[in-house]
Amino acid sequence: MCIMYPILEDAFLRYPMRKKVAGLLLRQGMRVDKNGRIFSGAVEISPVKIARALGVDRRVVLETGQLICDVPELFGIFQGLEPTASIRGVAKNLGFEVLEIEAEPHARGIVSAVTAIIADAKISIRQLVCDDPDIYPNPKLTVVLEKRLPPKALLGIRELKSIARLSIG
Repeated sequence: MCIMYPILEDAFLRYPMRKKVAGLLLRQGMRVDKNGRIFSGAVEISPVKIARALGVDRRVVLETGQLICDVPELFGIFQGLEPTASIRGVAKNLGFEVLEIEAEPHARGIVSAVTAIIADAKISIRQLVCDDPDIYPNPKLTVVLEKRLPPKALLGIRELKSIARLSIG
């Protein structure tokens, strides 16, 4: 189970299965409306489908939605979530290159250092996705590039201080 923001850790401390549901909602950008219903964008998602995906009872999903509605601080978070499309999985089909970078999760300046190297190579970034280290167990910086990065630029990224792993796809 991944770690969450302190406010969420506290709210779900006594409810590990509800925490599991809340974690999925966060990672998938699923919002909760004032009636406890769960949506991905404008599409309502069935509690049964969420329960099946997580291996929990559907009542746990319903109870999680209701708890979120009943606690103003939680509702303030979950009512505004939005899903985001990632083109990482189809980048190759679109003729793009993908860099996946694992680094010290709370290090500063990684995004700016990586994007500066890419800009110096005169390559456009099509998409940049930074996983939040508080909701993803192994956060990554995913960079979708318009074309291949030259070896010199790759070496420059690999040599950055906080970078643990760089993969190219």
